[in-house]
Amino acid sequence: MIGRLSGVLLESRPDRALIDVGGVGYEVAIPLGTYSALPPPGERATLHVHTHVREDALQLFGFATSEERALFGKLLSVSGIGPRVALTVLSGLPIPDLVRAIVTQDVRRLSTIPGVGKRLAERLGLELKEKLRDLRFAPASSSTLPKGSAAEDALGALVNLGYREAQAQEAVEATLKESPSSDLSALIQGALKRLAR
Repeated sequence: MIGRLSGVLLESRPDRALIDVGGVGYEVAIPLGTYSALPPPGERATLHVHTHVREDALQLFGFATSEERALFGKLLSVSGIGPRVALTVLSGLPIPDLVRAIVTQDVRRLSTIPGVGKRLAERLGLELKEKLRDLRFAPASSSTLPKGSAAEDALGALVNLGYREAQAQEAVEATLKESPSSDLSALIQGALKRLAR
């Protein structure tokens, strides 16, 4: 089983990365938060890896932190959730918000994640609330963005990635001004592009 990869990042997209480790290129599926944390191509990168073995395939899922990988493993323990859905769930909300929504069984918030319907949202809360109760949450935001909006969620994701709140809010607001109908994923990607300038 592969548990960690460290090498040169050859290329990355919001859903996958290619890392050269000793001349072998490993293609790894990643959540949006990990994509944001990756260095530019050509630099060294390290990913915590979950190896998923099926009879017809071997898939690697990579994460910027061991906590993110642990949460991925807990999501896989929920009946009806496979690796692809678990990755989508991890990409759908900032990690502290996702954990909070699961622990408090906030079905409405969980249902905002693409591909997560009411039944799956209920199952996440029922099966994981006790397992995740000891995880720490990020400090409360002092943002002026509308509560519960995609813009606020995008800001939370950027702050969790290490950006200063004021800087991240400015990038989210600029992205919103340019494209008011942006969904969460588009807002995060647009803001990240601005922050990288």
